[in-house]
Amino acid sequence: MKQKANFGDLPEKCSGQTNSKIVILPVKYDQTSTWIKGAKKGPEAIIEASANMELYDIETDSEVYKKGIFTDKPLAEKTSPENMIKAVERKTKSYIEKGLFVVVIGGEHSVSIGSIRAHAKCHENITVLQLDAHADLRDQYNKSKYNHACVMARASEICPIVQVGIRSMDSSEKKYMKKENTFFAQDIHDNSDWFDRAISKISQNVYVTIDLDVFDPSIMPSTGTPEPGGLLWYQTLAFLKKLVNERNIIGFDIVELCPNETNKAPDFLAAKLIYKLLSYKFGE
Repeated sequence: MKQKANFGDLPEKCSGQTNSKIVILPVKYDQTSTWIKGAKKGPEAIIEASANMELYDIETDSEVYKKGIFTDKPLAEKTSPENMIKAVERKTKSYIEKGLFVVVIGGEHSVSIGSIRAHAKCHENITVLQLDAHADLRDQYNKSKYNHACVMARASEICPIVQVGIRSMDSSEKKYMKKENTFFAQDIHDNSDWFDRAISKISQNVYVTIDLDVFDPSIMPSTGTPEPGGLLWYQTLAFLKKLVNERNIIGFDIVELCPNETNKAPDFLAAKLIYKLLSYKFGE
């Protein structure tokens, strides 16, 4: 696959580092993945798909790319997850300190730890909102505290967390889970009654981490662990739009796309989700 120049295949005037308000940071990493490998190819697939998006967003009547979206060179740390997380944290923090809005695209979910740490160091009173099929609350997995299955355990050491879409977990994770801050897929998949309750648990500043397996495999089969019974497109967008209207999203990541060469729709969904969330944040 030939790498497109940047997210959205934008011209230089809308994608240069000096005139952009938004940074896309690709992180090619999947060393702790435990079933289907391939998440390290996710960033390239998302950027490739994004070149085929219409850049006018109907819902917000906006063209957020005009704010400037700079796509950094992919981070491709190949050693330990600890070193990868440190690299993500350093790079993300450097952009936040320049006043830029950072979007990290993975890669497996462990890449989020570095971005969460960077945002927590640069912002006060934050909550991490996780959209995910899995609780990811193991203290360690496969002898590592930085496995993708441990990302929310590490996040909870930094700040409060709210979990949405959960439908798979190990019994050992129950002792770490705050039930009042957890919105299981079986309870929320067919209604919006939970929107206000979830947002009420979130502080003014919120970092959003989205594991693409939060979506139902009918629309997002290209993940490392596709769990049945997930959320759908319009419901998820409605929640995120309400969140943006009521809280200050300080950054977000999209992770765990495992591209399938014969089905490009999931790649496009991931790219579109990034653009929609940016449109909600900057387009209205």
